[in-house]
Amino acid sequence: MASLKEVRNRIVSVNSTQQITKAMKMVAAAKLRRAQDNIIQMRPYAQKLGDMLSTVSAGTENSSDSPLKTVRAIEKVLIVVITSDRGLCGAFNTNIVKATLLLIQEKYSQQAEKGNVEIFAIGKKGAEAFVRRGFKVNTEFTNLFTRLSFVVAKQAAEIIMKDFSEGRYDAVDLVFNEFKNVATQIIHTDQYLPIISDSTVKKTKTSEVNYIFEPTEEEILAELIPKSLKIQLYRSVLESNASEQGARMTAMEKATENAQELLKALKLVYNRTRQAAITTEILEIVGGAEALKN
Repeated sequence: MASLKEVRNRIVSVNSTQQITKAMKMVAAAKLRRAQDNIIQMRPYAQKLGDMLSTVSAGTENSSDSPLKTVRAIEKVLIVVITSDRGLCGAFNTNIVKATLLLIQEKYSQQAEKGNVEIFAIGKKGAEAFVRRGFKVNTEFTNLFTRLSFVVAKQAAEIIMKDFSEGRYDAVDLVFNEFKNVATQIIHTDQYLPIISDSTVKKTKTSEVNYIFEPTEEEILAELIPKSLKIQLYRSVLESNASEQGARMTAMEKATENAQELLKALKLVYNRTRQAAITTEILEIVGGAEALKN
């Protein structure tokens, strides 16, 4: 059985840990509120921009020569992986890494065997995980969350679009967590480039109404496509940021509860040990008194 001093030290240690997890939960809750407000405001804009792009591109597929819509034989692949910069957020980062590895295994196994799958890491945890696994990792925007803004996300999107347009990559996929609520995050593995047009949506859009375009459809598409891709990446980053804070809040709440349960168990052990020590001392005193009588 552990000594009283050892149990007491463990109680102090667990109590300190519990205070830290409580503080981290409160910080995550404050950050979550701001992140949740940001993504709620972004979603309608991103959705409307996507609808506008679908509407404008309806019937213009053959006339549009945007390099971002070019479909090529897939030889080189870029996967944009959005994770967090820090841990202590449950399985948030692990799930993203697993989803990315599964995507590579199921969709890009041949390219991976040739070493033609590259990771564009947003978030330090994802970069570290894939560097350990031997992937070529672009870490230029690893610390994007420390300076999170549309300007920085726009720069990242421009680099990705430029590399795709120049033929450095034949396909670009996006892996991130979508925020649903504090306890639930939905992993998305979306195709980012080339842009895929939905023929069903096109037919529906064109059959509903005829549009007069000013300036030309091609000029509008040339402006809308890059803007839509920038907004898509920025929205994914905001979704991941909100998901991270929700996951961290849930993880710290669970850690606080576990610490409380551990404190109860340790206090019970401490009281039993202390009672046993007192009982032993009483027995020694009684035994000594009896020895003196005799």
